[in-house]
Amino acid sequence: MKGHFYSAHAVGLRADLGRAVSRDQMRALHKKDAWRHFLIAGRQFAILGLATWGLIHYTNPLIWIPLAFVQGFTIFNFTVLLHEVLHHTVFEKRHPRVERALALAYAIPSGIAASQFTRWHLDHHAELGSDIDDPKRHYLSPKRVARWYKLLYATPALFPIYFRAAAKETATYPEDLRRTIAWERKVSVAFHLAVPALIWWAFGFSAAWRADLFPVFFVFPIAFTLNRLGQHYDIDPTDPAKWGTLMRGNWFWDFAYIYSNYHLEHHYFPGVPCYRLPALQDALKPFYAERRMHWMNYSKLIYGWIVLNKTPHTDWDLVG
Repeated sequence: MKGHFYSAHAVGLRADLGRAVSRDQMRALHKKDAWRHFLIAGRQFAILGLATWGLIHYTNPLIWIPLAFVQGFTIFNFTVLLHEVLHHTVFEKRHPRVERALALAYAIPSGIAASQFTRWHLDHHAELGSDIDDPKRHYLSPKRVARWYKLLYATPALFPIYFRAAAKETATYPEDLRRTIAWERKVSVAFHLAVPALIWWAFGFSAAWRADLFPVFFVFPIAFTLNRLGQHYDIDPTDPAKWGTLMRGNWFWDFAYIYSNYHLEHHYFPGVPCYRLPALQDALKPFYAERRMHWMNYSKLIYGWIVLNKTPHTDWDLVG
């Protein structure tokens, strides 16, 4: 039984955030527009389809390699859409059957089990700050502070690393949930075996390599690792307000990561839909200034993580 580490340590933070953002602002920020969610989801499926078509038909590396990066980031972004579903930010009211269908539709393209990701992620929220009970921190964060080991996370080695971590945490779940996860994982695996096989059969191995194998195994890990780098690696362990990394909003990353780059704001208010997180960040700027919180970007994080070889979940002191 986990102990809800975050809520036990964030009582004062909750009060401070309540004073920083007015009730009217909160009401507006928590408004859920299903049409906006489905517009974003439709865009992602369209990008996936167009990129797949382009990767099958174009053999020039100057065309297909950039397209493969678009494809890999798009596949990763289905985890972001799943994330919206599990936090119930799609509809104003709960629609369990529709949400279940959406969860499966978003989980399968990204190759994960919807129920496993849901439990894993909600436990991460509840136990943020704990070295043991936060599954992402306990099982997935690199335990070796070595550049070569960190770089493995941006390679196909990510898959055994992640699934080993997920298996350890899943072993603690109730039997019925484990059965559901096992079924969902079989469906995802079957999908990801069938897609390259069909492309290979219809267009040849080179097309399957460009359209599926390279984006999934070589680009997805980069998208995953970079996104996670902006979550909780550069933090102040002594202050719950700073248990996430404050990432400056940027139009490119807002699009490339479907607003999941606003991870700190999301932990403050998990019920705010992703498309309102930039507005939430704007509303919180006086709070950030008052708390003397420093802004980060991905280039600084890469420098700190690889060049300076910083330790995860510590204060990197990269101001300047």
